[in-house]
Amino acid sequence: MMGQSPSEHAADELFVRPDPNCDWPTTNCYIDVWTLLLSSWELDPVAGLGMTVAQDYEGGQFTFFKYHHGDLEHLYGVVVGELTLYAPWEERIAEQVRIGRTVLMEVDGYYLPDTRATSYRSQHTKTTIGIDSIDIEAGRLTYFHNAGHYELSGQDYSGVFYKLAWQRRADEVLPPYVEFASRRWRPKRDAAQTGASLELLRWHLKRRPEQSPIRRYRDDFPRHMDGLMAQPQGFHDYAFAVFRQLGANFQLLANYVDWLQQRGAADLTVTRDAARRLSAGAKILQFKAARIANRGRFDPCDAVFDALERDYATAMSRLERACL
Repeated sequence: MMGQSPSEHAADELFVRPDPNCDWPTTNCYIDVWTLLLSSWELDPVAGLGMTVAQDYEGGQFTFFKYHHGDLEHLYGVVVGELTLYAPWEERIAEQVRIGRTVLMEVDGYYLPDTRATSYRSQHTKTTIGIDSIDIEAGRLTYFHNAGHYELSGQDYSGVFYKLAWQRRADEVLPPYVEFASRRWRPKRDAAQTGASLELLRWHLKRRPEQSPIRRYRDDFPRHMDGLMAQPQGFHDYAFAVFRQLGANFQLLANYVDWLQQRGAADLTVTRDAARRLSAGAKILQFKAARIANRGRFDPCDAVFDALERDYATAMSRLERACL
């Protein structure tokens, strides 16, 4: 039996859903899961997005940005730890859920029914889900992923836990990376939350790269395009690691700056607008790179890179001037 259709749950009205008309409706699996999870706890996920200012070019990719565990603890009172899997994986997860924790687990997107438009039953991809309920006897769990809260069962449940006849048994494969999230302390609210968020922003600003990550990526761009022209089938994975991480990061930074201004911070309109242009510019660069890969003809994309470099310098300098 194929997996059931994904089902939305009643608590979903609590979630902060991305604008479908924005540049990047999904960012990366870790941020998306945490956005949903924090929202389901009636906590504001935007308060923790100051870490976006520290994004770097890591050589072949931009930073796969995540909420820092220390930030989650400081702002929301949420403690994150790594879960060791032994014995049946399901039992370890069920124990964490029983004591009130959510489990963040790397799984194969091939078995996630909410990904029908992408990987479901068509492509094996690694992604992170947040498991908030599990029924081992019924073979069913509910999970946070991408833009919602879903349920999987049947073959999908069995596939996630390596129980299908054609799969290697779970004790014959390397276990996935799994975390648990525990609400330990009272979260900061209102002015205390804004102050704590600004404190973390100042720390992340001091962590940001000394050289422009846009400039360093631009230097590598011709070599990367040579590789894509030779193997255009690799474009999707490349685009996720480079263009989506760059663009989604600055889309979230723009949202965060708006959040700060709504709470009485200094006028950061110039930074917000520059971050929005960076988000849109990464999308434009993605389209141009796809054309290069498909047509086999290089374009240095100088006008796009010039704008990205200029907007990055503007966003960072104005933000540092206002906050440091």
